[in-house]
Amino acid sequence: MRSIRALSAVDSHTEGMPTRVVTGGVAPIPGATMADRRRYAVEHLDGLRRFLVDEPRGHPAMSGALLQPPTRPDADWGVLYIEVSGFLPMCGHGTIGVATVLVETGMVPVTEPETTVRLDTPAGLVEARVSVRDGTAEKVTLRNVDAFALELDAKVDVPGLGEIRYDMAYGGNFYAIVELADLSLPFDRSRKHDILSAGLDIMAAINDQNRPAHPIDPLIAGCKHVQFIAPDSNARHSRNAMAIHPGWFDRSPCGTGTSARMAQLHARGELPLHTAFVNESFIGTRFTGRLTGTTEVGGRPAVIPEFAGRAWITATANYLLDPRDPFPEGFVL
Repeated sequence: MRSIRALSAVDSHTEGMPTRVVTGGVAPIPGATMADRRRYAVEHLDGLRRFLVDEPRGHPAMSGALLQPPTRPDADWGVLYIEVSGFLPMCGHGTIGVATVLVETGMVPVTEPETTVRLDTPAGLVEARVSVRDGTAEKVTLRNVDAFALELDAKVDVPGLGEIRYDMAYGGNFYAIVELADLSLPFDRSRKHDILSAGLDIMAAINDQNRPAHPIDPLIAGCKHVQFIAPDSNARHSRNAMAIHPGWFDRSPCGTGTSARMAQLHARGELPLHTAFVNESFIGTRFTGRLTGTTEVGGRPAVIPEFAGRAWITATANYLLDPRDPFPEGFVL
């Protein structure tokens, strides 16, 4: 056996969505902040991302996280998030997976009944409170980055679909929030191909006609997520089908999407602070959330979101690269 690359990882899933947590084999990435490191990774390390998430080591819905030394003194670890769409500013399900792995592998000091893990992410500091019993992480509650509604009742012309109304909200990534009933499509996995196709068309139209951008960090821009809301959803219990570029569904309820959804509902006057909110995925798994306060982001009204979910470790592995491998950076079919 020969290998010119060896990366150690702990694989997990959060409410159905995978997170490959890379614990060794990646040197510290240059950059004074995690946002700087994300920028460097986008420009220089995309082959590493593809090696980990694309086939044959990954699959079309794979995601992961690269553990790094933190760039700030109040954090325990730094994290760069990877998925098939690129390097993300923040990933909620991925952070739950990271916190679970850090606790259950002993990579942070563990206390019971709760261990607090502070993570330095490209979107800002994220605090994870891990409920621990007998060394096992039973639940993770995240205090996410500040979330806000960028636009309400925006409209976009989508070829083949006509004019589509949407709200644009940010919860660590940007989300176009669309009522599925407006497309005359049922919240039914048997129609997943139609829902996904519509989501990709809406993303493309928004990015062409009204591309969102973060008011502080210009690298956080563009829409790669469309959150389709089921007809029976409300401000206490929402169900979503989360279509993601370049063509897959989030298996989890989506953590940053849950934060964006709560920010949107709050901006509409439907979700007060300190009120329980349940967000359910396309496969029926759930995150529970609430808004703990208000703030500002770049002069824009924003909210402070929390949400909780569970993750399970599924494997430990060393990912190798044989120098004869014809797909040294994986492939996409």
